[in-house]
Amino acid sequence: MKYVKSRLNLNNMKEYIDNELSKLDRGVIATPTEKYLEAFSKANNGSNDFLLMQMAKNYGYQLALLNIKDKINE
Repeated sequence: MKYVKSRLNLNNMKEYIDNELSKLDRGVIATPTEKYLEAFSKANNGSNDFLLMQMAKNYGYQLALLNIKDKINE
């Protein structure tokens, strides 16, 4: 990758991403799969919107980290 200056920085970034990904399922609100998120949003009929919002944020963060990790590993 042209934006990373050294292998050390790349390895540090990989460690950081792996660490962040491991935290997502240990939090108060676990990171859902896309299928679970869709089923939850249909089933709750507008209640628990705060929980749904937090789950969506975690899922988005997970997707972003996985996309960055894929780019690094290219």
